[in-house]
Amino acid sequence: MKNGAHLGHIAFLPALQMGLVALVLGGCADSAGEMAEDQLTPEAQEARVALDPTAEGELPPAIIGEGGALEGVPLHYVNGDTLTTGYLAVPEGAGPFPALVIIHEWNGLVDRVRQVADDFAAEGYVTLAADLYQGRTGSNPEENIALVQETQADMPAVISNLNAAVAYLRSRPDVTGRVGAMGWCFGGGIALSFGLDGDNHEATAIFYGRLVDDPDVLAGMDHEVYGTFARLDGGPSPEQVVAFEGALDAAGIEHDLHIYDDVNHGFWLRVDGAPERRTVAAQGAWERLKDYLGRTLGG
Repeated sequence: MKNGAHLGHIAFLPALQMGLVALVLGGCADSAGEMAEDQLTPEAQEARVALDPTAEGELPPAIIGEGGALEGVPLHYVNGDTLTTGYLAVPEGAGPFPALVIIHEWNGLVDRVRQVADDFAAEGYVTLAADLYQGRTGSNPEENIALVQETQADMPAVISNLNAAVAYLRSRPDVTGRVGAMGWCFGGGIALSFGLDGDNHEATAIFYGRLVDDPDVLAGMDHEVYGTFARLDGGPSPEQVVAFEGALDAAGIEHDLHIYDDVNHGFWLRVDGAPERRTVAAQGAWERLKDYLGRTLGG
């Protein structure tokens, strides 16, 4: 496990409300224990998502509001914790496949995130959508902020949770051993923190998450970083993204970062919210993401 000295540098800040969207990002912590015997249920072993990668010019169905019935299964992946309930989506076939941990937004593990997990399984990744709120979700900004604040009060537990997710994925015989982490907003900041302080993994993808501009802190990253951001976003602002890029350069960390014009915070996970403005940017971000995961995790 990497040195935990970064924890103080990536602490959460109070929530910034932007209409109904808030940016509350950051956080790090500890390591995971042994897998519980019931973590991989018979249902989890049998559930499969048909391999059906997106063609050129296509977006994953979930992010355009066309996600179907859920094809994965709930999963208790943290040893001794029956409240934390992730969602596992596994591609059809024997594999082995690369794997992903995806990290929810500030409102918790909701069905759109589960549908995205199914979409990544269709792309050929064993995908575990993590649960940082022990099965709870928020239904309004106040509830969401309360969940974030409760979570940030025990940041070591956050990384311990994600370490358990990675350990579970690596234990599966149908996984290559290469695992990435990605998230949006709250989850994007968590993904960056996990890339710095979690157990070793091979990819970190950030969608408009809280950033770090200290090269000494970022020097703890041992793999290329992907980032997608919005020009009309105030958190992180384009200026903060530029500072993040400069710090990555100073630390010698490879990166693929892009700020998309004419879109705002949250544009990628909910393209259907304003398809006429978001589709082109979302497509560019998706093609970059596929390329990034291909070169860091393999296919």
